[in-house]
Amino acid sequence: MLNPLAPVYLRRHAAPLALLALVSLLGFAPAHATPEAAANPPTAIRQIGTPDFAQIVQRFGPAVVNISVTGTRLVTADGKDTSGNAKGADSEDPTQLFLRKFQEQFGATGASIQIPVNGRGSGFVVSADGLVLTNAHVVAHASDITVKLTDRREFKAKLLGSDAKTDIAVLKIDATALPFVTAGSPTELNVGEWVLAIGSPFGLDNTVTTGVVSAKSRTLPDDYTVPFIQTDAAINPGNSGGPLFNARGEVIGINSQIYTRSGGYQGLSFAIPIDLALSVARQIVATGRATHGVLGVSAQEVTQALADAFKLPKPMGALLADVQPGSAAAKSGLQPGDVIVAVDGHTIESASDLPLWVAMAVPGQQVSVDVLRNGQRLQVRATMDDPEQRKPAADTALNALPKLTAIGLAVRPLLPVEQRAAGVLQGLMIEGIQPEAGQAGIATGDILLAINQTPITSVEQARAVLAQAKGSVALLVLHEGTKNYLAMALKSGA
Repeated sequence: MLNPLAPVYLRRHAAPLALLALVSLLGFAPAHATPEAAANPPTAIRQIGTPDFAQIVQRFGPAVVNISVTGTRLVTADGKDTSGNAKGADSEDPTQLFLRKFQEQFGATGASIQIPVNGRGSGFVVSADGLVLTNAHVVAHASDITVKLTDRREFKAKLLGSDAKTDIAVLKIDATALPFVTAGSPTELNVGEWVLAIGSPFGLDNTVTTGVVSAKSRTLPDDYTVPFIQTDAAINPGNSGGPLFNARGEVIGINSQIYTRSGGYQGLSFAIPIDLALSVARQIVATGRATHGVLGVSAQEVTQALADAFKLPKPMGALLADVQPGSAAAKSGLQPGDVIVAVDGHTIESASDLPLWVAMAVPGQQVSVDVLRNGQRLQVRATMDDPEQRKPAADTALNALPKLTAIGLAVRPLLPVEQRAAGVLQGLMIEGIQPEAGQAGIATGDILLAINQTPITSVEQARAVLAQAKGSVALLVLHEGTKNYLAMALKSGA
């Protein structure tokens, strides 16, 4: 199973084992060094032997499992799956592209098709009674999940729950006395340390690959919640959900994605920190779902120029560019221009460190936030928001928009910048839709250009045209740069 991101991030992993040798670095006193420096030369870096990978594999390899799934996935012409999540206009799903061309050619609306899902991934046992961690995308759309152990036993697995935001899923198999892994601390992991991955790339069970930590707290497009561990361990499709071990045999991450232009490993692999994964897993085991607290800020990296401007001792922390009104951050007193340097005692070296500690906090949890403001350090306490409870505010704003009740749309006039971007002089931006409008093929973000053959210039004019219409109308809609007429039956009222 592949889960691409731009340019191409593939969720899954694997490749051949590469044994590397560390060369010790010796310290030398330069010829021009002072007598004091010559008497106290730099300390040589301690030589470290290659980790005993064989022992790690022998001890913890049996806890790594192969996962296979079967099911069906609904694909629609507008790019939404069964969960209603849009894939985006740049999706390369061939089924979606076929449906879109079919709709454009034959005028069909609401075109969709159920396609079979057959995929493989990896996972690992975290408790002797059969709890298994894997990626959420590995088991997405699955109706049947099979877990195969290294001793060739197979079990039907129950999906306890999954969290798409962090890409974590928890399975349960009916087994006891299973081998399980030991969790390590990603925060103590250093760039350059050895790591080892075990998984099922391309269905090849228990494949072992090695590498080093390339970077920490790496953020990727559409995955702002997860501060990934970047490694150069060879990871390929099928490795998704498998463990990433440190040199002591402790799991410090879950292999989740690779960056590739070829579809295979190209030296950039990304793993979800195990502490975040276990935090999500505990929620799923307890309640069947995971929730994440919301702080309500937009943060950016601190450059040297910004550090100078804000009178910081060095580029550090997460600079708040925006604080949402009414959010947990606003209520705590945080302001744009504050630089967050710690959350609950955990140092925030850069903006990419912030999402981890925010994502691990649950709604209602109070966290301490250390900030630098006007050169002074101060601490505030913020009670994390529940994203589900913040939705009504957005709904209230939507309810305030003008309605075209007869066709189930909430609309507003186009902004000048939107007119220029779309290349139109008039029309109404569609901000909300009723189910019948969605079934007709209309989506939020589309632009209503005409009703029947009358160009639409305002909400009042659209209502007047609808009031004169009977039975059904043809709506000219601009969707992702393409104009199409869509037919809709009228409801009572305009």
